[in-house]
Amino acid sequence: MSSIATTKLIERYERGLTRSNELANMRILFAVGSWGLGHATRDLPLIERLLSEGSKVTVVSTDRALTLLKRELGTRCEFMEWPDLPKSLASSAPLSYAKFTLSLPLAYRAIIAENYQVRGLLRYRRFDRIVSDNRYGIYSKHVDSFQLVHGLRFIAPKRYRWLEIMFEFLNWRLFGPVKKFLVPDFENNSLAGDLSHGMRFFDPTRVEYLGILSGLRRMDVPKDVDYFITVSGPEPQRTVMERLVLQQATELSGRVVIALGKPESSEAPERRGNIEVHHFLNRRRQQELMNRAKMVICRSGYTTLMELAELGKLAMLVPTPGQTEQEYLARYHHFGGRFYSVTQQNMNLKADVDLATRYPGYNPTHNTEESVARFIEAIS
Repeated sequence: MSSIATTKLIERYERGLTRSNELANMRILFAVGSWGLGHATRDLPLIERLLSEGSKVTVVSTDRALTLLKRELGTRCEFMEWPDLPKSLASSAPLSYAKFTLSLPLAYRAIIAENYQVRGLLRYRRFDRIVSDNRYGIYSKHVDSFQLVHGLRFIAPKRYRWLEIMFEFLNWRLFGPVKKFLVPDFENNSLAGDLSHGMRFFDPTRVEYLGILSGLRRMDVPKDVDYFITVSGPEPQRTVMERLVLQQATELSGRVVIALGKPESSEAPERRGNIEVHHFLNRRRQQELMNRAKMVICRSGYTTLMELAELGKLAMLVPTPGQTEQEYLARYHHFGGRFYSVTQQNMNLKADVDLATRYPGYNPTHNTEESVARFIEAIS
């Protein structure tokens, strides 16, 4: 190894030691969004790394996201349950758009309320850093605050330009005076596309691209699951997807494994011929089964896309109706030639899986391990 390369290695090692010393015994308030399980699963490797560095982490979340985090982190963290933004999904896309519009005043009130909660908490508790994953009101002017977010831009129905500009401005204002926006995407070879690039209002010097964040890792295991189907997202659409999958999966040949995404359930797995149905899979078991899968059928949530990228999987994407972000990501990757996608109402598993094999997947610039290292450096 050359003397220059050796010097760089030593410098990187010393920087790592410095960051570790800074994080030891640091008190961190880590807030996690609860719309589905995606925010919780992508935050797990960050929280686990903070704990390994000696930080004391207090997690704020609610609903199924909080249940999952408690299961995975156990007694290593303190947990606080605070209400999240009101969910605006309905049984159809048009109703979801209408519900979202009508819920904006309630969302604004919720953001103000959770910021008041932060102020109250800081009157009797000291925190050295605040990290918030899509919890808009969890920040402080008096504590270094970081917003972990891939959706700097809101994708409007039918991509109305004026509406997207307006919502980007609102996003910029509502996120508050955070020190940096930490984006789990690449500056080039983007996985999020327009969600995190080409901003008008966000100061580029305060936007840092970390790369993908996945709680799953590649494993050297046999590829003996033909189709791994994961059902996720907020209600009522999670249940709608569950019904469709259970009806259509019987037409698939080979070994089919279905995860229903219900962490509150303690029901045992069921076997129905060539189909295994799991009401909930912990992260270790989900990681194993996704690694074993030849094809993954899933929502086009951004965290799920990061997991597919980390594992190098072929996939068929089924966006949640009414979630414009998922609908955009499904189209973006479908027409970009990376993943096949189909709407929930038009889903035909038997025909669609053959089409999905023609799409090669997404090759990330670097993996989660490097992204976590960049996160640690950013908040140190």
